[in-house]
Amino acid sequence: MNMSRRSCLLGLLTGAALLVGCAVALPPAPAPQVREVLAPLDRLRVGVYAGSPTSMVNDKNGKPAGVAHDLGHEFARWLGVPVELIEYKRVAEVIDAMKMGAVDFTFTNATEARARDVNFTLPMISLELGYLVPAGSNLEAISEIDRVGVKVGVTQGSSSQGVLGRQYKQATLVTVPTMKQATDMLKQGQLDAFATNKGILNELADNVPGARILSGRWGLEHMAIAVPKGRESGMDYLNNFALTVRRDGTLSAIVTRSGLRGTVEPSAR
Repeated sequence: MNMSRRSCLLGLLTGAALLVGCAVALPPAPAPQVREVLAPLDRLRVGVYAGSPTSMVNDKNGKPAGVAHDLGHEFARWLGVPVELIEYKRVAEVIDAMKMGAVDFTFTNATEARARDVNFTLPMISLELGYLVPAGSNLEAISEIDRVGVKVGVTQGSSSQGVLGRQYKQATLVTVPTMKQATDMLKQGQLDAFATNKGILNELADNVPGARILSGRWGLEHMAIAVPKGRESGMDYLNNFALTVRRDGTLSAIVTRSGLRGTVEPSAR
């Protein structure tokens, strides 16, 4: 994608497209029944949680950004409805709200377990899963994590909690409710490591002096747009949106603005 197109896309996401001389293309208008099923309250309720660039963070200018945040605004533009951002403490709360019909749209790890509760588009971004260790840690490799006495933090209700809880034989999992608390616990030496995708790990490392991400990965997250069950008649339009923003550079511009790191090609295994 050339720089002028990237500038226009970033301008569109920040509300400044017209100010930088961009012609904003109109998206394909949905049929009225599609709009009604995807945004039943005539607004798009986007579920986000702070601290993850895949959801919501502040950009370098201090303005809200993040993949869920920006994709939600762009999809609302496609639908021709306003956005209502609803902020939660962690991703598990977003999924619970979606199950109850209180959220229309989010972006998260498309696990088999979550697919029983919500509908996903095709995978749009894949992220490596890894470990962050604090300054002075003696841990040097992922193979050293599962040992007696090693305390590994995970976000409460996350897919990492479920996967590592099944894998560990000796390490202890410590559930943490928010990224802010994870940062504090790493600084205070209450955790030997924190496990999640490398997008979040890089954000944590920026705020924990001397922290480092161990080389390698213990898995991949395949991220996709999620919507509530019962909205299957809108999935063709939603999947067309997902394909379009991947192909036309919009998703790439969103990733850039969010500062998301640790991505790999979605087809990687």
